[in-house]
Amino acid sequence: LKNRMQLSGEGGAARAHRTVFHAGVSVLKSEGFSGLYKGLSAGLARQILYTTTRVGVYTTLFEKFSGPDGKPPGFFTKAGCALTAGGIGSFVGTPAEISLIRMTADGGLPPEKRRNYKSVFNAVSRITKEEGILTLWRGCGPTVGRAMVVNIAQLVTYSSAKEQLLASGYFKDNVFCHFASSMISGLVTTIASMPVDICKTRIQNMKVVNGVPEYKGAVDVFLKTVRNEGLFSLWKGFTPYYARLGPHTVIMFLLLEQLNTSYVKVFVK
Repeated sequence: LKNRMQLSGEGGAARAHRTVFHAGVSVLKSEGFSGLYKGLSAGLARQILYTTTRVGVYTTLFEKFSGPDGKPPGFFTKAGCALTAGGIGSFVGTPAEISLIRMTADGGLPPEKRRNYKSVFNAVSRITKEEGILTLWRGCGPTVGRAMVVNIAQLVTYSSAKEQLLASGYFKDNVFCHFASSMISGLVTTIASMPVDICKTRIQNMKVVNGVPEYKGAVDVFLKTVRNEGLFSLWKGFTPYYARLGPHTVIMFLLLEQLNTSYVKVFVK
């Protein structure tokens, strides 16, 4: 739904979806319940490639910069590790990402313009054969940029929100405080990363006609979107995006806090 809303009204055309509810009903009416899960194989592949790479790189860098006595690195070092891990992970996951964007966008196109990929493997195979292997990394710049923005925004806003909530005197360092801090972090991260995300989505979904692409790059997407659709169009699909990123942020930080607490109890005390 997020991708459909971000592509709706592209180039100044009439918006096909006014709200996330309208987008959901439209998909159900025209494509059935299965239409909500188009691109599932690409979404799973993207999570496997991106998440495993990101976690693996972050863990490796975290251990490398830890002190000889096992003392964890400082905040800014951890932020640098997160930026690097997010960038590398998104680069590895870009082929699955572009497959996901195209598969989810297909149902919103006229029948003659649909790509009709059957799975992520079919999408990667056809993109390589029809457009060249480098097309699998089209939009890699904004994809990597988005991942870096998400990683650093999550880390900085979570720690800052947690500090402010604890300083208010109304919160204790417990699960409820962690939940509230992570929801704030998810909201700020959504606001900060959506302009980059919509540029990524449109670049990866664009077609090249007679050797001429619709967009020259992320800056061109940004300028055309603002000029033709208005500044706030950069946050199209905000509700479904936050509905996905919010719970993801909450689960991630709740688990992280519990793991940190267990580590202190077992190894420090």
